Amino acid sequence: MALWTLRRDSVGKTAPSGEGDVPRHAMTPEAHAAFTAALLKRLDPDADVLGLVLLGSSSGEPPGPDEFSDHDLFVVTRPGAQERFRTDLGWLPNAADLVLSFRETAHGVRALDRNGHLVELAAFDLDELSLARVNRYSVPLDRADVRARMARVRQATAAQTATPPDARWLAGQFLVELLVGAGRWGRGERISGHFRVRAGAVQHLLSLIRMRASDAARATLDDLDPARRVETVAPERAREIDAALVLPLPACARALLAVGRQVAPDLVPPEVPAALEQVLARAEEAARRAR
Repeated sequence: MALWTLRRDSVGKTAPSGEGDVPRHAMTPEAHAAFTAALLKRLDPDADVLGLVLLGSSSGEPPGPDEFSDHDLFVVTRPGAQERFRTDLGWLPNAADLVLSFRETAHGVRALDRNGHLVELAAFDLDELSLARVNRYSVPLDRADVRARMARVRQATAAQTATPPDARWLAGQFLVELLVGAGRWGRGERISGHFRVRAGAVQHLLSLIRMRASDAARATLDDLDPARRVETVAPERAREIDAALVLPLPACARALLAVGRQVAPDLVPPEVPAALEQVLARAEEAARRAR
């Protein structure tokens, strides 16, 4: 499969893409690497650039990129130059193909091209790097002490995530989100109910799964996002949650409760399932009356 696109030149003729242009086909590992190489070629000659940090699947640490992987990166600049890299995205290899870009945070931008490839970037000066939180990363370009600073950022992130939330708090939040979501759904606030159960409750349930995993299994999970790679360490629980999420809301809540009781049976008080079932039954009855 060809990695490089064709582009139109200024007089409308089709010309082979030159150095720094981008893959236009599926984001295979080879295409992902080609994009990264093009990015380095574009940034390396810029005197304002002090470093490039690649994150997540772009970092070279496993798991590697697949057809759904985006590019996550930090550009490290001289003080005062970072705003240029946030507002003028012409330095991106796929700049000509962008269909959407917007400022996500004070330092970060999200940019999407016509092939569905997403670049999530932040531009920092050296001192601003301390604001970041990272796990997998690499530093292919370093003209200052970017590697040393990133090592400190990773250490700070690991220290911050090493202390898990209180298990009773997580379980309580999980159970109450199921209850509140069921009540909202029964009242007719369907969207709010779905959000509470399918997002709020699931988020806390996933944190409980992470907490109850072995040390070896937990080390393979993403310490910044409890929803990542659950399938690799708790495949049965992941399948049960996936199946629950396509059910109507009351059935979804019951199925998620069943998963929660398997994950942390000691944290679900014995009277809670019956109390939750009362609310679910009332919500189902209210839905029938509303038809």
